[in-house]
Amino acid sequence: MRAPISVIIPTLNAQAALGVALTSLMEGLDRGLIREVIVSDGGSQDGTGLVAQAWGAEIVQGAPSRGGQLRKGCAAARGDWLLILHADTQLAPGWSSAAEAHLTSERAAWFQLRFDDTGLAAGLVAGWANLRARFLGLPYGDQGLLISRDLYAASGGYPDQPLMEDVALARALRGQLTGLQAAAITSADKYRDQGWLRRGARNLWTLLRYFAGVPADRLARAYRRG
Repeated sequence: MRAPISVIIPTLNAQAALGVALTSLMEGLDRGLIREVIVSDGGSQDGTGLVAQAWGAEIVQGAPSRGGQLRKGCAAARGDWLLILHADTQLAPGWSSAAEAHLTSERAAWFQLRFDDTGLAAGLVAGWANLRARFLGLPYGDQGLLISRDLYAASGGYPDQPLMEDVALARALRGQLTGLQAAAITSADKYRDQGWLRRGARNLWTLLRYFAGVPADRLARAYRRG
């Protein structure tokens, strides 16, 4: 019987982080859960492709739009389940047991967010993210997503947009999402660089503007400007 899970990782100049994310998948490989790893690259100019190849990942190329990259990666996947993971996120030890238990569910699942930072601000931001996912049904991409191929197709999949593609899919999956008792540990570098309060406020403001109907490409331009 073939392994059930295809892992899809969108990348853009992710050489420094990708190896850590891939290392965290090893327990899933050892457990016989992972059929393939697909790196959907948006035109990296560093060694991202070399890292992916060294780990035996399949690489698909496309324009640098995370929604489009994820859509392309999911289209190339052959597993019955899709595990979406950001390149700067690693799954915490023990994740494979929770994932395997979920494979009998009809719902999609997200992981409990943690940061690679032990400070109070990191705990508060992660706590808010997990509450948002649990009570509002809005997990972000850095919390990962485990979803069956059938449910992904029925929801319409990721839209080809550069930002808020995770929120768009979560809204399409409303009522069909659940949290796993396993953690996704994501990099806190951007928060440390920009300030926890400042970046957290930016993220919330971007979400509110998206809900108000501001186009995702316009939000992405503002987001990149900082």
